[in-house]
Amino acid sequence: MVRVTDLDTFSALLAPEGQELLALLRDHDPADELATATRLRRDHPAPLVSAALGQARLRQRAAAKFGADAARMYFTPNGVEQSTRTSVAAHRAARLAAAGVRTLADLCCGIGGDALALARAGIRVLAVDRDPLACAAARANAEALGLADLIEVRCADVTEVDTAGYDAVFVDPARRKGVRGGRIFDPEAYAPPLSWAVGAARSAPCAALKIAPGVPHEALPEDAETEWISDAGDVKEAVLWFGTGRGGAHRATLLPAGDSLVGAGLPDPEPGPVGDWLYEPDGAVIRAHLVADVAEQVGGRLIDPTIAYVTADRLTPTPYATAYAITDVLPFNVKKLKALLREREVGVAVIKKRGSAVEPEELRRKLKLAGPHTCTVFLTRVAGAPTMLLGHPAVQGA
Repeated sequence: MVRVTDLDTFSALLAPEGQELLALLRDHDPADELATATRLRRDHPAPLVSAALGQARLRQRAAAKFGADAARMYFTPNGVEQSTRTSVAAHRAARLAAAGVRTLADLCCGIGGDALALARAGIRVLAVDRDPLACAAARANAEALGLADLIEVRCADVTEVDTAGYDAVFVDPARRKGVRGGRIFDPEAYAPPLSWAVGAARSAPCAALKIAPGVPHEALPEDAETEWISDAGDVKEAVLWFGTGRGGAHRATLLPAGDSLVGAGLPDPEPGPVGDWLYEPDGAVIRAHLVADVAEQVGGRLIDPTIAYVTADRLTPTPYATAYAITDVLPFNVKKLKALLREREVGVAVIKKRGSAVEPEELRRKLKLAGPHTCTVFLTRVAGAPTMLLGHPAVQGA
């Protein structure tokens, strides 16, 4: 992969010749990269062409997180991997603005994704990072999106920055080992460590601390509200909130709609037989341990004490789980499933699993599906026994 590796080359991208190249590469097809590079190097320095091609590719990758803004922004490989997507950053910024935050220190700002969302919410931001290239990208992004008046970028060690006088602090520690490196699961191996970040958060009137959504619940500070956030069904992150007055609370927020469920501390419901309806809670709900709250909403029960599927005898719409009408509850048996789907002329099976060792793709190959109909197959356990549930999504508005 072509990478922007030094400040001089990055600065050249911001100069007129670099801007000309980036404009030419706006709709660049990576499949034509060799021919494009050869052509552009006839009239432009090779290092600048390589940097522009690398930036074009990063912008294309970043479009999934930043939408149309990505075409005007500047990225580093780490920045694309670790930055917050716009929808999630905007949600967090809105919460901070609603809490009365007007000035904020953004520690470990990276390429400035969160700083941009905060500035758009009317918050004045000090954005700090120790990586000079990330800071250069953050400054360029603030300029490109017309937010430079609200964002001051400072290249420094965040542990040495005085945040006194700011209404709030936001900390986003690095949770990967280098570019495309593996995720770091030990919170004390974050850079900076979680314990330092929590200390920085506690020193401010209000604070948000971004952490991995898989953080063990026993590692959560008792004085923080923890919010798990999903976007379009995918769990993206967890946030420790300080200064909200809801220490110890667990919240699941589902974007883009913004529905937010705060746990009531309910015990898990008793398991029972599978009813006419099955509810698959959103991943943020599961991570927040709020399956019991969803079960109470829909008047449901668990299908197994260890499985996060809720079942009920009637349909009760909820934004926190996807409902399915269940037509069959059968002991797991591949031959039986194959015969049943063939009889019903099912050509497309959506196979979901929870608590099953069976691999969906391997099962799909064995089924050899053909026909005009569709079916959802759940591979799971019911009262400890391997079970397959057949059904289909509830009709919207039903």
